[in-house]
Amino acid sequence: MDTEVIVVGAGPTGLMLACELRLAGVRPLLLERQAARRDTPKAGGIGGQVLELLRHRGLLERFEAACPGPAPAPKFPFGGIHLDLTELADPPLRALPLPQQRLEELLEERAAELGVEIRRGHRVTGIHQDGRRAGAEVLGPDGPYRVDAAYLVGCDGARSPVRDAAGIAFPGTAYPEVNRLAQVTLADTVTLHGNGDLDVPGLGTVRSGFTRTERGLLGVGAPPGSPVVSLYTAEEEDAEYDDDTPMTAAELQDSLRRVLGAGIPVRETVRLSRFTFKARHAEQYRKGRILLAGDAAHLFPATGTAINAGMLDAANLAWKLAADLHGRAPGGLLDSYQDERRSANARTMLHARAQVALRRGTDPAAEALRELLQELLTDEQPLRRTAALVAGADVRHPVPEPSGHHPMAGAFLPGPAGYGEAAAGPDGLLAAARPVLLDLADRADLRRAAAHWCSRVDVRTTAATAAGRTADAVLVRPDGHVAWAAAVGEPADRAAPALRAALAHWFGAPDRARRPEHA
Repeated sequence: MDTEVIVVGAGPTGLMLACELRLAGVRPLLLERQAARRDTPKAGGIGGQVLELLRHRGLLERFEAACPGPAPAPKFPFGGIHLDLTELADPPLRALPLPQQRLEELLEERAAELGVEIRRGHRVTGIHQDGRRAGAEVLGPDGPYRVDAAYLVGCDGARSPVRDAAGIAFPGTAYPEVNRLAQVTLADTVTLHGNGDLDVPGLGTVRSGFTRTERGLLGVGAPPGSPVVSLYTAEEEDAEYDDDTPMTAAELQDSLRRVLGAGIPVRETVRLSRFTFKARHAEQYRKGRILLAGDAAHLFPATGTAINAGMLDAANLAWKLAADLHGRAPGGLLDSYQDERRSANARTMLHARAQVALRRGTDPAAEALRELLQELLTDEQPLRRTAALVAGADVRHPVPEPSGHHPMAGAFLPGPAGYGEAAAGPDGLLAAARPVLLDLADRADLRRAAAHWCSRVDVRTTAATAAGRTADAVLVRPDGHVAWAAAVGEPADRAAPALRAALAHWFGAPDRARRPEHA
């Protein structure tokens, strides 16, 4: 074969997948039809549970340093209202103001460091597979050619040629609304008040937040102390727009005039973007040796969801592909990618569709619903639960018995506050994208139980006080989810067999020869 895995599409999902595969010891080939990265503005930031995964990989500080400004206050739009997390010391949903273009640059730099081969200007024109391999017909700058691999993953976006060629259905709904988002500085004739309200000549006061009119929705946001104001419009249109066609300042003003009745004088446009909403979900993420991830597998009708979901797809898939290619995958491991991520993305679709219902209603009953829900979200418990749903932090993958008895089993491992900075090390607990047995209570019996897997599973020991921990030991998958956990003080005759069962279930049969115990 020419390579081990062909990844089609060099957006955030494809780049993340290629990096994760290289960390796992797999040789991917990344094919991208565009000759250069597009400069058309798309997502303005990255948020959700993927930030915690980047923290475990030791990459979060690098991404934070690349942001053009400080992280905004944790206040997020949700179907025409807001999730205001500013009063929470540990909000379950966070975001970085990292534009997608810069995010892709960072991921491509990381891919280069790891030795990923990226071919830009190479368009996949067809795919093929049999029982042993998958491949692509490609049109490159020097003409057509064919490339073969063990697997092919389509990360090639909403109109995925890979998905279509594989014959995977992509049912769903297209909503007739066009959303426009701009970051601007205002003309001198517009007054920006400290509370974010605008005084606009000929219009009067335009309130900060969302304003609904007969023609659509207007959003105004002005961070305290910043001269840059965010303007947002949503309106129903029959026209279709190509994502590669940039939005213009004139298009923004035309939309403002339709929605608001007049334009808002602008001095300079910092960023312009346009997007439409669709709710589509692939009926399957795997068909033989062809797999899908990111927008090729799902489209959500809400902002701030796609990059998070796609990069988490990549992290879930990469280590399972690697185990299969290295001959160590237990039965059904690769199929669990579809089971786990399709279920997780169905949760994302749930809240995204709920947001459609919230924001599209225009009658007094809809206004009452938004007002009531906003009131309920001032209480901490429903606010936390909704924010965790949006972040993907509430995802709990199924685990086999007896691993599922502990409340941590299946959930995402919390940050270093839960297990100590010393265990994470300077590069992050999961920097190598390998499974980790985290020994929080100096349990030599459990380290001995894991010794037969030490070629595949790293062991970290840290001193955590009994009062501050919820487990004696935690087995963590490469994607950050907990595969098994031992309760505080759990007897060895129960904990050790359960640990061995979890190791075999997720990481394959033990090594034939016993290896030295990790200290």
